[in-house]
Amino acid sequence: MKILSFIRARGWLLILFLLLSIICINSTFARHQKIPIQKKDRCPVCGMFVYKYPKWVAQIYFNDGSSYFYDGAKDMFKNMFEPQKYTPGKTAEMITEIYVTDYYEVELIDAKTAFYVIGSDVLGPMGHELLPFKDMESAKEFMHDHKGKSIIRFEEVTPALIESLDRRS
Repeated sequence: MKILSFIRARGWLLILFLLLSIICINSTFARHQKIPIQKKDRCPVCGMFVYKYPKWVAQIYFNDGSSYFYDGAKDMFKNMFEPQKYTPGKTAEMITEIYVTDYYEVELIDAKTAFYVIGSDVLGPMGHELLPFKDMESAKEFMHDHKGKSIIRFEEVTPALIESLDRRS
C-alpha cells in the first residue's frame, strides 16, 4: 500500500512538473515571437514609417511587453542610450531583447551578437548607418565591396560614435 501511494504522489509531481514546463516554454516562445511591422508603426526617434524600410528595421522589446521598431540600427542605439527621451517611461534596464536586420539576409538577428560595418558608401534611410551582419565573414565581404572603415561589435557602439555618423550625413 505504501508503494502505491508513493507512486501516486510521484505521478502527481510528474504531472505538475510537466504542466509547469509547458507553461514556461509557452511564455518563453510568446516572448520571442517577432511582432510584425504594421503600416502605422513609426520610429520613436525620427518619426519615419518603418514598414517602408524592411532592409533596415531594428526592434527593441521591453519587459512590460511593449516593443518599438526603428528605421535603422543607428536610431535604435539612440533610443537605447536615451530611452526616456524617445520612449517615455522606459529605461535601459527594462530592455529584454534587441534585434537588427542582417543587411545581406534581410532577417532579424540578435543585435548583441551582430557585426557592424561603419563608414561605408551605403546610406540608410537616415544617412550614414551601422550596417549589421550575422557573421564576420559577411561583414568583411561588405566592408571590402563598399569601402567600409571598420567592423565593430555591439558593446563598442557609443553615443559619440552615433553622433559622428549623424555629422557625416
